[in-house]
Amino acid sequence: MTAAAKFGGETLPLGEDSLLSHPLFGGGLPPLAEQHLREAGLNYHLCDLAEDHLRRAQEVAPDHFAVLIGLYRFYFYKGRLAEALGVGRICLAKAAREKNFAADWRDVRRDDADFADLDDVLARFFMFCLKGYAYLNMRLGDLDEGRVAVAKLLELDPSDRVNARLLFDVLERAERDDD
Repeated sequence: MTAAAKFGGETLPLGEDSLLSHPLFGGGLPPLAEQHLREAGLNYHLCDLAEDHLRRAQEVAPDHFAVLIGLYRFYFYKGRLAEALGVGRICLAKAAREKNFAADWRDVRRDDADFADLDDVLARFFMFCLKGYAYLNMRLGDLDEGRVAVAKLLELDPSDRVNARLLFDVLERAERDDD
C-alpha cells in the first residue's frame, strides 16, 4: 500500500522525498512554533488564548506556510473574514514568490505551471489561495474583485480542479436575484 496525504480535499501519493516534509505540510517548522500551533488548536474555543498562541507561532516562524495557514483558518472559521482575507493575500503572495510567479496574481499565466498537476503542491496551493481570495472578496461585498479572481482561476486551469466555476454560479445567482 502506498502512503498518501490529503491536500485540498484530494489524496496525494507520497513519493520518495515524502510530501510531508514540504513546508506546506509542516516540514521545517521550528518546534516552538509547532507547539504554539498545537496549543492554538487545543484552545480554539478560547479565542484570545488561541489567537495569542497563533501570534507567538508567527513570531517564531513569520513566513512559514503552516503558521500562515493556521492564522487564515482561525480567522476564517471565527467569521473574521477581513482578517482572513489579509492573511490570504500574504499566502497568495508567498505562493507566487515560491513558484517564481509574477508578484501580482493577475499577471500569472497558464504556462507558468501545470495548475492541474496534483504533484505540484505549490501551484495547487496558489490556486486554493486564489479561490479563497475570490470567495472572501465576494463575501465581503467586492463582487467585481471576486469575479476577476474566479476568471483567473478558470484561465489558469480550464479543467477546474479547484471547482472555481461554483463561485461563478454563486455570482450569477446573486446577480439574477438583484434583478
